[in-house]
Amino acid sequence: MTIFTRRVLLKTAAAAGLAGIGASTMGRLAGLAAAKPDPVILKTASIQARLMDGAPTRNVLTYGEAGMPPVVRMRKGEPFAAQLINGIDDPTTIHWHGIRVPNRMDGVPFLVQPYVYLGDRFDYAFTPPDAGTFWYHPHCNTLTQMGHGLTGVIVVENPNDPEFDAEVVINLRDWRLGDDGQFIEQFRPRDAAKTGTFGTVRSANWLDQPQYDAPAGGLVRLRAAITDVTRIYAFRVEGAEAAVIALDGNPVPQRFTPDALLFGPGQRLELAIRMPDDEGAIVSLRDVRGTKPKVLATLRAVGGSLRRDLRGLGALEANPVQEVDVAGAKHIALALSATAENVPGDGICGSLGYSFWAINKVPWPGDTPDPTAPLAELKLGKSYVIDMENLTPHAHPIHLHGMSFKLLSSSTRVIEPLISDTYLIQPNEKVQLGFVADNPGDWLLHCHIIEHQKTGMTSYVRVV
Repeated sequence: MTIFTRRVLLKTAAAAGLAGIGASTMGRLAGLAAAKPDPVILKTASIQARLMDGAPTRNVLTYGEAGMPPVVRMRKGEPFAAQLINGIDDPTTIHWHGIRVPNRMDGVPFLVQPYVYLGDRFDYAFTPPDAGTFWYHPHCNTLTQMGHGLTGVIVVENPNDPEFDAEVVINLRDWRLGDDGQFIEQFRPRDAAKTGTFGTVRSANWLDQPQYDAPAGGLVRLRAAITDVTRIYAFRVEGAEAAVIALDGNPVPQRFTPDALLFGPGQRLELAIRMPDDEGAIVSLRDVRGTKPKVLATLRAVGGSLRRDLRGLGALEANPVQEVDVAGAKHIALALSATAENVPGDGICGSLGYSFWAINKVPWPGDTPDPTAPLAELKLGKSYVIDMENLTPHAHPIHLHGMSFKLLSSSTRVIEPLISDTYLIQPNEKVQLGFVADNPGDWLLHCHIIEHQKTGMTSYVRVV
């Protein structure tokens, strides 16, 4: 029986991360020895910020000291470095959501790296293999730290991308604030056992319905990341022609109009928007889900029309994700369900004190002979298909660390063969996700509704 201690997990993760590194992984890491870029400094801080009318909110968490966490920019295939300095009295880490980093850079405490305590620092270094929109956040005490603001967007640029006339990056998230503008409890158990606890104040880039100028008649690349801990969105663009060009950091096989497109926490959307020709015309990005639809952000056309044609926009370059061998793949059964245990349990980096959710009938860590054993042990370079079934009446955005998967089939709808790292599985849906286990180490697989993650819907796979 494995004893779940920090020392054992770190030792195991280190061994897994160094053993059996394949050629594809070595290619991704080769740039680290070639250059040592100056690190981006990401220092956590507790600040006051005006998130609603009235008094500023205290104990808002960020990286830096000037409001929202910065958009971190990288370049595909070029070495990147960052130094995390912890300036808050709560241990933390950084997870680079969606980026296929080496295992030791994944930011999951106990599993791959130690806590970073107040005054300590940790150096991250990797070469992003994929271009697209990603995001970064702690994997420590996540409901509080993410809920209080520690979520930032990542843009990995590709010099071969087609030309746009403007780019707008939007960080979408809720805040749980009372009437006085101060934080209230981050979760309610009765909501955690259902869809999750929603925020009371909705924001885009920490603002209520911000507006951005863009050239009239031009093409805008709008990147949106859902960094919220709970909310699922249904996106629609009004006032302009728009097309989805990438989802979760990867180009879509065929562009389409975003008509109530569902997206959950952890997912990212890239749109190409053709601005109106008339100066002053307004384009709105809306969330039309539920009984309280909302304008998230607007674009205003400025200047004389550039008269660009959306149909003439070139294709995005595909990311170098290995093609899964579906015929020869081994299948992994994965059932998402509720649990009747409702007992406190330790989780990866903390617990909410409840157990509401389970993977394969086991809430993390679960009452099994080895409660911290991986969901599956995978062979490096081999193909796998996750047969995932949602047995609950709620949607779950399931995120796999360290690797990308391909959508193969769904029992409820026709799906495109998208490449992703986070899939929003619907109630009673069965889906197949195929991938190549090309990144050695221990990789989390969990629901990104954080209350679901922290109350049992978490596990990990081991690639050796």
